[in-house]
Amino acid sequence: MPETSEFVIRGGHVLTMDEAGDLPGADVHVRGDRIHAVGQALAAQGVPEVGARGMIVLPGFVDTHWHMWNTLLRSMSGDEPGSGYFRNSVELGRAFLSEDIYQGTRLACAEAIYSGITYVHDWCHNVRDPACAESSLAALAESGLRARYSYGYAAGHPNDDPMDLAALARMHDAWEAHDADGLISLGMAWRGTGGSNPAMRVAPEIYRREIAAARELGLPVTVHASGPPAAAGQIAALDREGLLGPDLQVVHANNATEAEIAALASAGTAVSISPFTELLIGYGLTRTRDFRAAGIRCGLSADTTMLSGNADMFATMKLTLAVENGIAHDEFALTARQVLALATIDGARSMGLEADIGSLRPGKRADIILVSPAAPNVAVFTDPARMLVTAAQPANVDTVIVGGRFLKRSGALTTLDPGQVSREAQAALAKVLRRAAAPGNVPLRPRP
Repeated sequence: MPETSEFVIRGGHVLTMDEAGDLPGADVHVRGDRIHAVGQALAAQGVPEVGARGMIVLPGFVDTHWHMWNTLLRSMSGDEPGSGYFRNSVELGRAFLSEDIYQGTRLACAEAIYSGITYVHDWCHNVRDPACAESSLAALAESGLRARYSYGYAAGHPNDDPMDLAALARMHDAWEAHDADGLISLGMAWRGTGGSNPAMRVAPEIYRREIAAARELGLPVTVHASGPPAAAGQIAALDREGLLGPDLQVVHANNATEAEIAALASAGTAVSISPFTELLIGYGLTRTRDFRAAGIRCGLSADTTMLSGNADMFATMKLTLAVENGIAHDEFALTARQVLALATIDGARSMGLEADIGSLRPGKRADIILVSPAAPNVAVFTDPARMLVTAAQPANVDTVIVGGRFLKRSGALTTLDPGQVSREAQAALAKVLRRAAAPGNVPLRPRP
């Protein structure tokens, strides 16, 4: 890991995403892992400078829910019944070893850094044994990203068997060995009541035992609920049992009723939305404006690149804006600035981290990205928020800083070697496919 230092980012168009607003031609003074000062013509004699003239300087993006292990299976959800996301993620997931979890997670980390994502929520639902969790954490620590690691269950885990709560407790008790000097925190990836298919239902005594164990350890919990139409009512069920709360994050909720949205708001429960995967898997349209109107803490996510193909926060923001304006038949229903907030300060708020990240304010962690306008797709500087949401792409991210450390500079990653990461990921995938007895590059043949 590179050491933290002191430097000044000079002359950029600073989007603080805070009450200070936008500061054209401004500076950001970083000292150690925190922001020391933000403003124009900052006095910092003898401090090294990072030139940002003409660039947009803003907080790093916050991804609120990502199954990072299955980035190794990028775009491998099939096009026919029997070869879709859920079947492939389970059947191929069963063929993963801890080293494959490491390779998938590291590949996701490299993509996150390249794309300007400085915080990831690694929702790991393929913890086949404690070594798998340790492999995920090793990849996160190696990357230098800030993260929450949500310890889950194994792909295909029996619904009548609790997840390994003893291993989770042991990891919690020994967390100092895994936290990468405070960059990584621990949570639970909770099954909740199970899937929308009756065969995937989890017995109440099991899901209650699981969330109780997490809460006894003081861990935040995340659960998928009311995503597809067939899962309608899951949030209401959690509400009836008194299981909602500010320590809980619900993923998707596309088919939540108005009463369920009100229950989420009343309980202080956050929501993570992933418009690309929700559309591609058929859950329906996102409910971004409904959640915002109810006062629910809400953030954006990649979810899984098995479905979305990549983890492009710029594209996710653009789709979020387009979907909401399309639903409302109103060009102005949601603004680019509001969507940019979902990817930064609102995303941080949804993870309970608004005091530390999500905006450029003195005292907060120095998680910062610089977006260059040099490429043709962003070469004409107009409204910076709209440019970021509607025009920018990951390749336009010049610099990524997490906790004062440079993870990407002048367009190149500094902590990971993309060529090595890609080669080793491809080799790992080939072994997974051989173990799963998959023919060629086809993950699984459609079932009759």
